[in-house]
Amino acid sequence: MRYEDALAYLEGLIRFGVKPDLEHFRLLCERAGNPQEKFKSVHVGGTNGKGSTTVMSSSILRAAGYHTGTYLSPHVHNVRERIQIDGSMIGETDFAALMGSMISDMEAVADSEGGRPTEFKAETLMAFLYFARENVDFACVEVGMGGRFDATNVLNPLVSVITNVSLDHTERLGDTVEKIALEKAEIIKPGRPVVTAADGPAWEIISRTGGERGAPIRRVGESREAQVAWRAGESGLLSIRTPKQAYSGLTLGLRGAFQYPNAACAVAAMEFVEDAGFPVGEEAIRRGLAQAYIPGRLEVLRRNPTLVIDGAHNPDAAARLAEAIKSEFQYRRLILVVGMLSTHSAEGFLSHVAPLADRIITTAPDWPLARPAEELASEAERFCQTVSAVTPIKSAVSAALAEAGEEDLVLVTGSFYTIGEVER
Repeated sequence: MRYEDALAYLEGLIRFGVKPDLEHFRLLCERAGNPQEKFKSVHVGGTNGKGSTTVMSSSILRAAGYHTGTYLSPHVHNVRERIQIDGSMIGETDFAALMGSMISDMEAVADSEGGRPTEFKAETLMAFLYFARENVDFACVEVGMGGRFDATNVLNPLVSVITNVSLDHTERLGDTVEKIALEKAEIIKPGRPVVTAADGPAWEIISRTGGERGAPIRRVGESREAQVAWRAGESGLLSIRTPKQAYSGLTLGLRGAFQYPNAACAVAAMEFVEDAGFPVGEEAIRRGLAQAYIPGRLEVLRRNPTLVIDGAHNPDAAARLAEAIKSEFQYRRLILVVGMLSTHSAEGFLSHVAPLADRIITTAPDWPLARPAEELASEAERFCQTVSAVTPIKSAVSAALAEAGEEDLVLVTGSFYTIGEVER
C-alpha cells in the first residue's frame, strides 16, 4: 500500500464518527495479536493538558535511556505526529505498511455488532502495532476522549494520570463535571497507581474510584494538602515537591504557567514508574522537562509581529490561555483569529479570550463539524467592536498579519483543526 492510499483509507473512516464501544476495539486488538500487551505504558487522560503531560512523561523516559513510544491526539499538522518513537514521528513507509496489514482485521470486525472501526480506533491500533514491533520499553499514551469507552483504555498501564476535569464534549461525556469525572476515572486500573491534579467534585470521584480499586493515588496541587505540590519561582523556574524529594529550579520546554501542574503530574507519574522497578532519576526529570515539545501549545511561529498558535478549544483552556497571554507576552494590540467546531461552546470560549482583543477575525477550519465563520462572528461581536469573518484560515491569518504592526500580537486559536491549517 502506498502512503497516499493509506491516508485515503484512514480518511474514509472519518464518516463513521465516534463509537463508544471498547469491547469492539478489544476484539480488533485480539485479532491483531493484542499488541497493547507487549510494552509497558503510562496512560494520560483529563480535560486539558493531557497531551503536554504525555509528551513530558515521554521526554523524561527518553532522557532516562528508555526506548519510548508516544501516542497523541489530535495532531496539529500531520497525522503521523500522533505516533512517535523516541521523539520522531512514524515514517510514511511504516505508516503505509501497517495500514495495509491492518485492513483484513478491520474488515473482519466490520461485520460484528460494533460495525466498521472508526478513524481513531485505526490510528490507536496502528500505534500499538508499531510500538510492539519496534520493541519499545514504554509507551506514553494520551486518551482520545473521556476514558471509559476510549480505545486506549484497553491498556493496563504502570500508572494512570488524570490531569484535570472540566466541561468539554458534554454531548458525549455528560453535562456536569461530576458526570465527566466518572467517565475519566474509568482509566484507573485495579492496584495500579493514579496521579491527578483534579479538584472539587472531580477529585472526590477520582479519589473514591481509586480507593475502591486499590489504586495508590497522588494528588497534585498548589496547596500544602497536596501530596505533590508545585510552585513558580523566580525567572520562570519551577519547583515541585513530592513525597520522595524536592525538585527546584526546573525549566520547562513548554511555555505558560498552565504547564506547571502538567509538569508536576508527569514527575509524580515518573516516581511511580521508579517504584515499579524502572529507574528514572532526577537528572532525567530535569532534562526531560526542559526538552519536551509538542506543537500548538502557546507556540510562537514568528516575531515582529508575533504570531502565536494555541489549540485551546473549551472554556477552561481559554481561561488559562488568556492568563498566559497576559503574563507571557508584551504587545501593543492583540488581533485574535479564532475558528471553532460546532461541538464546543463559542460563548464560553470567547468570554475569556475575546475581551483581550482589539480586533477579531473569525474563520472556520476545513472540517465537517466546523462552526461557520459568520455565526462565530455574531458571537464575538458581544465582546469586541471590531469583528469580521474571513475564510479560509490561510486568508484570515494573512489578513491579520497584514494589519498587524511590529509590536502587535496575532493569536490563532479555537481548535486544533484551526491551528493545523496555519502555514509553518
